[in-house]
Amino acid sequence: MVNLLRILRLMKPFWRRTLLALLLSVLTIGSSIALMMISAWMISVAALQLGITSLGVAPVAVRLFGLSRAVFRYLERLVSHDVTFRLLARLRVWFYERIEPLSLVQLQAFRSGDLMARVVSDIEELQNFYLRLVSPPIVAVIVTFGMGLTFSVFDGRAALVLVAFMLVTGLLLPVLTWWIGVRAGSQVIDSRTQLNTHLVDTIQGISDSLAFGYATQLRAALDGMNSRLAHWERQMGRLDGLQNGLSVLLVNGAAVVVLWIAIGRVDGVMLATLVLGTIAAFEAITPLALAGQHLGQELTAAGRVFEVIDSTPTVPEPAQPASRPLTSPDLKLEGVSFRYAAEERLIYANFSLALPYGTKLLLTGESGIGKSSLINILLRFAEYEAGHITVDGTDLRTLSQEDVRQMFGVMTQRTHLFNTTIGENIRIGRTAASDEEIVAAAQAAHIHDFILSLPHGYDTFVGEGGTLLSGGERQRIALARMLLKDAPIWLLDEITANLDPVTAANVFRAVLAAGADRTFIVMTHRMELVDHYRFNQHVRLASQ
Repeated sequence: MVNLLRILRLMKPFWRRTLLALLLSVLTIGSSIALMMISAWMISVAALQLGITSLGVAPVAVRLFGLSRAVFRYLERLVSHDVTFRLLARLRVWFYERIEPLSLVQLQAFRSGDLMARVVSDIEELQNFYLRLVSPPIVAVIVTFGMGLTFSVFDGRAALVLVAFMLVTGLLLPVLTWWIGVRAGSQVIDSRTQLNTHLVDTIQGISDSLAFGYATQLRAALDGMNSRLAHWERQMGRLDGLQNGLSVLLVNGAAVVVLWIAIGRVDGVMLATLVLGTIAAFEAITPLALAGQHLGQELTAAGRVFEVIDSTPTVPEPAQPASRPLTSPDLKLEGVSFRYAAEERLIYANFSLALPYGTKLLLTGESGIGKSSLINILLRFAEYEAGHITVDGTDLRTLSQEDVRQMFGVMTQRTHLFNTTIGENIRIGRTAASDEEIVAAAQAAHIHDFILSLPHGYDTFVGEGGTLLSGGERQRIALARMLLKDAPIWLLDEITANLDPVTAANVFRAVLAAGADRTFIVMTHRMELVDHYRFNQHVRLASQ
């Protein structure tokens, strides 16, 4: 419940609209109740032939409340949905603002499909927070109090009966539906998350699954997850039917008991008025049972969202960031120790390295020894536990993470290409770059001629992850992106992995030629590519 209160605080910026939506809800239901009661009274007067003069202004009131109910209903829907979508937008922005400071290593603890489910499905579940959990109880309290006072004018016992039935419907029924549905609601969220996560993994690896004949097993797993989700959704459907049936039973029961008590105690023309007023009043109460039914889903979704955003950033931003160093910085590591978790082994222990600007460092070692971890440390994707890293004498921890990352150009064996055009993928290196600068970067990466040979040139879409291009073409586009960024220090991690020898040699030669005047750290297993290139330093990492 604490998480739901935290979401309630997110509605503070548009509290005026929220109050307006609540007011319109009360006015809508009030108009409906007044219309029903006055109409019933008019029909009773006509049936008893009490004379047309006894109707007074009742016909005018019927028209007034008939029109006002429609107007208030429209305005209530308009404003309440505006509140809902504002809350949805704020939830999404707030979620991103909270996860953006988290380190890449922290986010990698979540499966991509699971994280996507939290960002999309769980937050969309919470968009109904106002409609299901905020508005119904407030409107119900106001209407219950108002109807109790109204009925007490005609008969105190009828008022007590009405309020009693409204309390049972508004309190006990929601508690009952929550108690029955809390597990089913939670299981719906969990089952949907598992299905979405498995779908993402399956789609991402579909080519390998087909190649190794694993598609049947994956399909069976998906069928099982889908059946599990359908089972719990059927449970929620049955609960919805139970809730509706009990609501109808209580509403009609209240009408019968009010009629039974009122007979002989109130004027004849008021009997139908009280009965129809009783039925109309429950329009404000029945949504509470639905709120109880879906409370489990809301709590589970909120818990999953807050599980991510309550994570404390392991790489904090400095309170007062230092000025960014010069464009030709020296890089120095002194006594650096690092591991990803306290219970894991040290990847670096008292590691030191001095790289004056322009140094060409070759970093080698066995797979998993920690070569790629150096990138995570330097880019502030992970925090080192001891030692110092300085750039021109400025401690890396005193710089803003944005300034740190502006100093490094990165190219890896899995450089990601977005599902957009070649030109836009290169422009990621520097979003303000002109078309001429993009072309110049492509020329330096020796990919310009290939791009021009395509029917749409730089406007060619590369597909999901660049799948419409070959490995060498993807790496050259990644190189063009890095060249466009024009960072003084390059981090090159296995950039020729998965490429044939000829393509690997061409890509490697193009990278080294383009970075001749920069500092760069080359991490590779393919020693045949570096044998003919002179490095200032060669560091071979060994297990700590």
